[in-house]
Amino acid sequence: MKATFARHRWRVTAMAVLALAATAALVISLVPGRGQESLATSTPTGPMELPDEWMTSQRLSDGDTDLSAATYASARAEARGIALRTRNVYRHLAQLEWDFFGPSNIGGRIVDIAIDPEVDDQLFIAAASGGIWKSSDAGMTYESVWPDDWVQGMGAVAITSDGVLFAGTGEPQPGGGSITFGGDGVYRSHDRGETWENVGLQDSHAIARFAIDPSDEDRVFAAAAGNLFTPGGERGVYLTEDGGDTWRQVLEPLNDTTGATEVVIDPDNPSRVYAAMWDHLREPHQRTYGGPGSSLWRSDDGGETWERMTNGLPTDDDQGRWGLTLAPSNPDRLYAYVGTALGPFRAFYRSDDGGDTWTQTPLTAAGASQSTFSWWFGKIWVDPADEDHLFLAGVQLRRSTDGAMTFTTSAGIHVDQHKMAWDPDVPNRVYLGNDGGMYRSDTNGVTQSWTKATYEPYTQFYSVDAAETDPVLKVGGTQDNGCLRGYNGAGGPWNSIGCGDGLQVIIHPENPDIVFGCSQYGSCYRSETAGGTPRQPIGPGQTTSQRRNWFTPLVFDPSDPDVMYYAGNIVNRSTDNGRTWTAISPDLTDGGPNDPAGYPWGTITAVAVAPTDSDTLYVGTDDGKVWWTNDVGENWTEVDSDQLPGTWVTRIAVHPDDENVAYATFSGFRAGSDRPHLMVTQDGGATWTDLGHGLPDAPVNSVVPTSDGLLIVGTDVGVYLSAWNGGEWAALGDDLPVAATMYMRYHEPTRQLSVATFGRGIYEVDVPRCRAASTRLPLRDPGVGVPGVLASCRAAQ
Repeated sequence: MKATFARHRWRVTAMAVLALAATAALVISLVPGRGQESLATSTPTGPMELPDEWMTSQRLSDGDTDLSAATYASARAEARGIALRTRNVYRHLAQLEWDFFGPSNIGGRIVDIAIDPEVDDQLFIAAASGGIWKSSDAGMTYESVWPDDWVQGMGAVAITSDGVLFAGTGEPQPGGGSITFGGDGVYRSHDRGETWENVGLQDSHAIARFAIDPSDEDRVFAAAAGNLFTPGGERGVYLTEDGGDTWRQVLEPLNDTTGATEVVIDPDNPSRVYAAMWDHLREPHQRTYGGPGSSLWRSDDGGETWERMTNGLPTDDDQGRWGLTLAPSNPDRLYAYVGTALGPFRAFYRSDDGGDTWTQTPLTAAGASQSTFSWWFGKIWVDPADEDHLFLAGVQLRRSTDGAMTFTTSAGIHVDQHKMAWDPDVPNRVYLGNDGGMYRSDTNGVTQSWTKATYEPYTQFYSVDAAETDPVLKVGGTQDNGCLRGYNGAGGPWNSIGCGDGLQVIIHPENPDIVFGCSQYGSCYRSETAGGTPRQPIGPGQTTSQRRNWFTPLVFDPSDPDVMYYAGNIVNRSTDNGRTWTAISPDLTDGGPNDPAGYPWGTITAVAVAPTDSDTLYVGTDDGKVWWTNDVGENWTEVDSDQLPGTWVTRIAVHPDDENVAYATFSGFRAGSDRPHLMVTQDGGATWTDLGHGLPDAPVNSVVPTSDGLLIVGTDVGVYLSAWNGGEWAALGDDLPVAATMYMRYHEPTRQLSVATFGRGIYEVDVPRCRAASTRLPLRDPGVGVPGVLASCRAAQ
């Protein structure tokens, strides 16, 4: 028998709210971006670095531990099936064209660089969640050479002397403000990125580095980092001796949670090969980023046999990620450094005899550059012409000219460094990739010598908003690139309007100069100027909550822009456009688990106000709860948990014409169950029904109901269209890159839909008009849909 719907009502009075605030046991402090104080404890596995856990936590919110390449491959296969049916049955929908809106001048995380040895000024780069890109003008502008509908997560790229490219999918850096998407193996291109083929290691999850044997370029080593979330699979160092056609493991890790993160060949003696191994595992509520598998290795017979290097190096289990490299001008000179299992920097080492012995160098500025997350970097680069001139990856780029005895900062660049590469044909020219994109120095990387790329459209967005008065103006929040504002699409420059990591950013519906921007954990501001300054803070101190989500909801009342809502674990309301706030709910979560060293579970993740009734609100939480009120929070009703999937609520939207019809989207994967990703209520929240049948089994991150009866959802693997009560789903266009669609903004007057992708910037499309547009659709059983709606869709006029 179906469980009886249970209602729990709460009467909230001013006194109760004050009591809640006064008795709060824990206040989550703001994390202002990189360089925050360590939350290290004595626990053996180490603390969560809070900014790294939001996207991962929501996708593992059901307790599942599988975010493998196979999981996403299955979802992408389902997405391709929907796209194929759309092309066959609803060609007019498939032919809709997505336009890239921008930004092109901001960039995003770069993890590897390969310089073309035959074509002057040409290089290839791997964007963390945006595929492979090519520059033909010495790194100033980039064009994609990777299929838009393939896996976008990248870890490595390399090129042979005759132009054969290898791309390793899946990012090996675990976290950094977001999930790092896994891949499906190694790809090869014989025509510099025009065409690609998968050539193996499909169960590697992430390829961290390639090393091409200069004496025989059919011999290529691949460092397979392995699945971050589940032990086993293809891990360690692999070798192909036939140009990528077949691969075999040549260095097996010490355990099933260890993978290879570096492989280096001695250019003077290619029989000598070095490798770095890293023991790491990410679970729903903890991470283990070090252990007995972390180690350094050397082979003197071309990779057939290996010996662990220990003379002068630590041998205990408190080893995190290693960085390892050699000096091309003197391959006996090696440099290495290691973090602790908890994350802080541990030690830097140098060898002058090819790794036979090692000496620890002074810590100096090297340690400071790692902050508390040395596992995010793990890279050292040596000037090909000078064995004493090297650079260390870190929050800042550290430079040494005395063989790692001392370090200074090479400034003038974005934070979080991931790759450097010298142009062998242009003296002193070096390229750098970091979380802010691509840079070039023509004076060998000295401080303040860096020039940023001018066109690099691979920014990771969390959100997007368009001005109601002029949708050509957009704002958005980005991973590690702040809150941004831009006009005129890809051709117009975007500028920063504050924030650390940019999360929720919204524009006043009537005055586009008034913008609200949020950094992580609800550190928001209100500005009345286009440039974002001066700013009035919103967040702790102005609002009531004990915990705030990484992406804290901040929304306008659609009927009155002076009325706004902000939610931590308690809903706050403003009636003066964000200047002052009053709590209107109790804690709407279960409040945990909340280890101070872990992710702050127990937060509100979604708030929606009914356009037709400002008294009606719907709220969702990270622990899978949905609540509603129809009296502006005087009474709250919790939806019976038996009706819901129990996973992270990513978004809630209310139908523009009926306050009783609302939609909730959910993260996670079904993993063989019938757990839904999209649900609807038609009776004001009392009962909820699954609408997700026919959608790919992937997290649904955003939902938009239109006033003329359409329903649009954005997922990790595409954007889909249906009638307002579900039924058949069709792909909305077929040229949107398959980077996760994190957020959608629909502009009703122009029918323009803007989507924020995590790795390919902002795209927009005009939503077609369908037969349902003439009248408000009658209520029907969810999942039935309205016959002929999709077939009737035509381009918007």
